[in-house]
Formats: sequence, structure tokens, C-alpha cells
Amino acid sequence: MGHDHSHRTTDRARLGIVIGIVGTVLVVEVVGAWLSGSLALLADAGHMLSDLIGLVIALVAAFVAARPATDRQTFGYQRVEVFAALANGVILLVVAASVTVEAIGRLTAVAPAEVQTTPMLVVAAIGLVANVAALLVLRGGSRDSLNLRGATLEVFGDLLGSIAVIVAAVVMLATGFVLADAVASLVIAAMIVPRALLLLRDVVRVLSESAPADTDVAEIREHLLGTPGVVAVHDVHVWAITSGSPVFSAHVEVEPSVLAPGRAGDLLDELGGCLSAHFDVEHSTFQLEPAGHSGRAGREHAAHP
Repeated sequence: MGHDHSHRTTDRARLGIVIGIVGTVLVVEVVGAWLSGSLALLADAGHMLSDLIGLVIALVAAFVAARPATDRQTFGYQRVEVFAALANGVILLVVAASVTVEAIGRLTAVAPAEVQTTPMLVVAAIGLVANVAALLVLRGGSRDSLNLRGATLEVFGDLLGSIAVIVAAVVMLATGFVLADAVASLVIAAMIVPRALLLLRDVVRVLSESAPADTDVAEIREHLLGTPGVVAVHDVHVWAITSGSPVFSAHVEVEPSVLAPGRAGDLLDELGGCLSAHFDVEHSTFQLEPAGHSGRAGREHAAHP
């Protein structure tokens, strides 16, 4: 529990630092877009605004998720992180749609908008450096937290957006092709969509209580069957409260000797330790049954509908 608390405290600190970085760059990009007239820069600023909102939501969710479990919220508030990730994904899709509409409008306009490429290039370079710094802050935490994974994806998208703006500015300086700004905006929008869909896929997997992607239920069952005294394992359920927090339950049929006084507790400790050590499952529940119990239960259910 101490390790988990320390882990979440570190997550909140990371998010706080990144919020400061993204917020500062957002202001710089908005001013730069206004001075230069760059749609690509404005699109990246819009993307960063959505990211800033998402990061604030993620930080609030991280604080809420740290609250202890109650009689009403028996698993605590960890799933708030999943809802925060859901909000992040939706925000990203809305931003992508808005940028696409504006970019198409510029590409089809009779008179291309004038863009000042020098301030555009300078601001984009500042954004690139800041996004690299933000990614370094978030590095490592995204492996264990869906919340931080969403934040990392957003910042990585900002980094790619800054690169797209820089490329557009260089093209405009070298060739005078003004529409490169609008094309870069479409590229930014195209980069946002798959990231948003990937994040939403992970959210749906958790909310639908599917087995975590890296969990092999058959392998877990076989591992448990190898425990001395275990005869059969059925009614297996594996799901996740949030990313990195898998939950396991199963009915375990055992030899009669295992149910002797003092033996059941030892087996439960062994089964729980097995899941924790080999499959990183900290929360597991086992119902011990005498061998053949599942068959009798099925026949009784059929006889008494």
C-alpha cells in the first residue's frame, strides 16, 4: 500500500509539472499564431488547449483516485482515472474535427491567408523543446496508469504537431507555398485521431470488464491447476478496476484433505501468492469447493429451476 501511495503521489507531481509546461507553451503559441497568422500554429495551440484541459482532468482524477475505499465505493475511486481518459479521448476527437474544417476552408479559399513564417518557426521550435521536456517528465508513469498514458499520448501528439508546424514554416520560407500552413493543420488533425481512438479502445476494454490485454486467462488457469491439492478451476473472471489494477476470482475444486481444518488457509495463501508473483494480480478471490461440486451444483440447478 505504501508503494502504491508513493506511486500515485509521483503521478500527481508529474502531471503538475507537465500542466505548467503545456500551459506556458499554449500562451506562447496563441500569441505566436496571432502575430504570424498561422493556422497550423493555431491548430497546435488548440490541440494543446485540449491537452491542458485533459491534463487538469487527469490531475483531479489522480487526487480523487487516491481516496480510500468505502462501504459504498468498495474498490475505492480508481476508476475515476478511466473516466478522465474517456474525456481526454472525446476532447481530442472534437479538436481534430474543428481543425479539419478550418483547414479545408483555407485550402478552398480564393485568396490564401498571409502568414508570417519567422515568428511561426520560432514559436514552433519553442513548443518542440517544451514538449520533449514534458515527455521526459512523464516517462515511465504511462506504463502503469491509463491516466498518465492518456497524458503522454497528448503530449506526444503536441510534439508531432510542433514538428509539423516547423516543417510547414521551412517549406514556406524556402518555396513561398503559403498553403503549406493549412496542409500542416490537416496533418496535425490526422495525427490526433488514431491516438484518440487508441485511448478510447483501452477505456472501453476497462469499462466493459474485458480481461486485460496482457492477461492470458488459460495460462492462469493452468498455473493454478498445478498447485498441489487443486483438482479443477472454473468460473474464472479477470477484469481491471483501472489500468494496472487487475482483479481475479475463481471457483477452485480441491481434494477432500485440503478442506481439513487448517489446510484451506494455507492453500488460499499459496493461490494468492501465485497470482501476485507470476501475474501481478494483487486482488484475488477464491471459492474453495470439494472435488465434483460444480457437477452436483449443475444437476441441482436443473432439478430446481
